[in-house]
Amino acid sequence: YWRTMFAFENWHSALEMKRYLQRYIHHIGGLPDFTALRFTRYNQYESMILPMVKYLESYGVQFHYGVKVTNVAFDCANGKKQATRIDTLRDGHEECIDLTENDLVFITNGCCTDTSCYGDQTHAPDLSGVKNGAGESWDMWKAIAAQAEHGEYGNPDTFCSDVDATNWMSATVATSNEEIIRHIMNICKRDPRSGKVTTGGIVTVKDSSWLLSWTLNRQQQFRDQPKNQLCVWVYGLFSDKPGNYVKKAMRDCTGKELCMEWLYHIGVPEDQIEELAEHSANTIPVMMPYIDAFFMPRAMGDRPDIVPEGAVNFAFLGQFAETGRDTIFTTEYSMRTGMEAVYTLLDIDRGVPEVWGSTYDVRALIDATVKLRDGKKITDMDLPLIPRLAMKEALKKIEGTDLEKFLKEYNAI
Repeated sequence: YWRTMFAFENWHSALEMKRYLQRYIHHIGGLPDFTALRFTRYNQYESMILPMVKYLESYGVQFHYGVKVTNVAFDCANGKKQATRIDTLRDGHEECIDLTENDLVFITNGCCTDTSCYGDQTHAPDLSGVKNGAGESWDMWKAIAAQAEHGEYGNPDTFCSDVDATNWMSATVATSNEEIIRHIMNICKRDPRSGKVTTGGIVTVKDSSWLLSWTLNRQQQFRDQPKNQLCVWVYGLFSDKPGNYVKKAMRDCTGKELCMEWLYHIGVPEDQIEELAEHSANTIPVMMPYIDAFFMPRAMGDRPDIVPEGAVNFAFLGQFAETGRDTIFTTEYSMRTGMEAVYTLLDIDRGVPEVWGSTYDVRALIDATVKLRDGKKITDMDLPLIPRLAMKEALKKIEGTDLEKFLKEYNAI
């Protein structure tokens, strides 16, 4: 459940898994149907990024696209660390941006979508450029990390040196075919054109050799998406395994073949699968070599502090910067690192919102325990070491107490 919801693989960090369990213990009851989550009306790019860009542009902020940042140079004299230069490539030409102590540099070190490879309906993603450690964001981080005297800028190799351990594949299936929609409704029991989150939670095919999952968020997901069209998100964690229906590794599949595997798992009769996948759906596959990079087992210091000790004008942002207790692969983590960076460098006397400490709240723990048992009470548990008679005697001792009232309030007894 946790690996299909958050994309953990068996070899990933136990520390990060522990953080997730502690971070979301109070949301256990809302994860199966997504009531624990908040959704934007459209996809996050159109709902969040574009309005933010327009807002900033209205204040004179300039965005430079197509410019590759290759390095940030530092001066570490006199006990302080100052970013002094940004090295870039623009249209193949080297350019430098000189910095003063009063300039602020916010560095996103590492990127989970670096070197993503897209296919289409009739082509599998071209994986020829997928190599361990390859990628513009990793190259930049490596150049930065090489300047550190004591490893204070992190260790990118921890995260980018094994693409077989960090990749998975994703796809979008666009369709308006009534037969496909009927099979979706057979599983979800909801009309996907109702304007609500159709699948409730993520649907995972437990016996899929790809460990295939899929979900339908509120439609339309894109402003210009036709009203009668659905956009289904499909993904699989084991991209190197042959499919159950399409006997190919997921990473080698065209969009059509990936759709065929999905149609097979949602119950479409086999004699209809190829026809529907070819003529009634448009499927775009994407291989993401580093999408799970931040889950790799790590040591203290592998992720740099947001504002390294002694830094006067630069900070690290995003999934590969270190902040306590919060969990990566979330929008909130990226926002939190940004807030910490700005408040620290600008000396703003404002607290970053605390991570809710539900793991230390006995109310949340009892509630989560009941939810994990699908609402079954403690008194319904078959505990071989505690005979039912002993359970009854124990409950008699708390009759009329606040403890009994508390346990009843959270449906534990």
